[in-house]
Amino acid sequence: MYAEVRETSRLADIGGHDVIELTGVRKVYRRGERKVCALDGVTLHVDAGEFIVIEGPSGSGKTTLLFTVAGLIRPTGGEIVIDNVTLTGSSAADLAEIRKKKFGFVFQMFHLIPYLTAAENVAVPMGLAGLAPAKAAKRARDLLDRFGLAFRADHYPAELSAGEKQRVAIARAVANRPPIVLADEPTGNLDHKAADDVFRAFEEIHADRTTLLVVTHDARMMERAPRVLRLEDGRLRG
Repeated sequence: MYAEVRETSRLADIGGHDVIELTGVRKVYRRGERKVCALDGVTLHVDAGEFIVIEGPSGSGKTTLLFTVAGLIRPTGGEIVIDNVTLTGSSAADLAEIRKKKFGFVFQMFHLIPYLTAAENVAVPMGLAGLAPAKAAKRARDLLDRFGLAFRADHYPAELSAGEKQRVAIARAVANRPPIVLADEPTGNLDHKAADDVFRAFEEIHADRTTLLVVTHDARMMERAPRVLRLEDGRLRG
């Protein structure tokens, strides 16, 4: 997210259609004298409320693409626009502000805090955003109930199955009602039933018009997603 930032005075108030636009995005890594092109001129338009799955072989650039959209990785070239704001060349502080206001994240390895209960894990981002503890606790329990985990609210991550952990992670990702959720291999460590539960959780948040961009190897998710694109050798097809 990255040439001069247009409308930087509006970064704190980004609103509108929450469209993701990538134009000719490239990312080249250097390994000594060797160059590895992870993204090779990727162009993508994501409308508000879309549910898109990006699939492809390992090493095809899927995670790099996701992290570049989120401003966690700076591209070598091209342009990324979120909701009509060009973010090329923006500062680390501006990118952090965008992530806080615009994105929720779901990862393959869950990243739950082990010494907090499921409800407390979900409440963490709300506390960081300044929501009153009582309100954060209530919303956390409401979200866990929505995803079929009300009976696990007071359990610690070590007491949860892998699928339950991932649904807690999804509840945490949407706790602050972000307009966009990015997910990196969210069913990669799950069996068939747990993966199905996770997909239903994504369908739940998609019903709220949340924009979903998911990278995966999971053929079951590809079969059920409304739109599937393929990333191979750093190039997007489909």
